[in-house]
Amino acid sequence: MTHEAKVVDTYQITPRVKGFRLRVPGHEFEYDPGQHTTIRFESGNERIVRPYTPTNLPGSEELALTIKRYDDGLASSYMHQKRPGDTVEIGSIEGALSLVDTSRDVAFLASGTGLTPMMAMLRQYLREGTGHAHILLGEKREETIIHRETLNELAANNPNLNLTFVLSDPNWEWTGRIGYAQEHLEDLFDEFTDRDFYVCGVPPMVVQAKNRLAELGAPDERIHSEGWEDSVVADD
Repeated sequence: MTHEAKVVDTYQITPRVKGFRLRVPGHEFEYDPGQHTTIRFESGNERIVRPYTPTNLPGSEELALTIKRYDDGLASSYMHQKRPGDTVEIGSIEGALSLVDTSRDVAFLASGTGLTPMMAMLRQYLREGTGHAHILLGEKREETIIHRETLNELAANNPNLNLTFVLSDPNWEWTGRIGYAQEHLEDLFDEFTDRDFYVCGVPPMVVQAKNRLAELGAPDERIHSEGWEDSVVADD
C-alpha cells in the first residue's frame, strides 16, 4: 500500500542532513517505532525505492524523516530538492527493528543516520519504559551529529537516560570520547546479560558491534538489529 504524502515542512539539521515532515490527510499512521517507510519515484526507466525511518511516534497524520544527502544518492538528492507543498509517494511501514521489552534496561548503539530509528524507539521507551536507557552515537565530527539538541534536551529532562557521543575525526576542541562507538562498550556498561542492545548504522559497524557485544557476554536474544547487515558484510 502506498500513499501520496505532502511535504509540510523541511529544515536543516546538519550541513548535509535535512528533516522532512510529511502528511497524509485523513490517514493515521500506526507502526512500531523503529520500523521504516519507503520513498518511491521514477528515475529514467528505473523505479527507485529507498527506506527511511520515521523519528516521530505513531498515531498522527505525519511522518518525520531525517535524510542525509549523498553525492551519488538518487533518493537523497531527490528528497533534498523537495519543498513545502510538494508531494512524494511513500510505501507501507515495516521492518524488524522495534522495542522488544520496555521493562528491561536498553542501550541504543548507532552511527550517523542509523540514529533515526533509535529516536522513535527512545521516545517510546521514555514514555513506556521502566528501566534505564543509554544512547551511544558514533559520528565523524561534532558538526555532523544529528539531533544533538533534541538528545541533549531529552537527557536533561530524563534522569534515567544517559547520552554518549564518540567522534572518529574530532576537531581539536573536542574533549569527549574518540574512535568508534563499538570500541567503548566495555567502558560504558557494567553488565551485558540483562540489558537489550539495539544496533543500527552502516553494516560494518553493526556487525562489529554485534560481535563485540557477544564477546562481552551479551546473549543473542539481547542483541537486536535489522538483520540484513551480516550478509552485506559477508558479501564484501
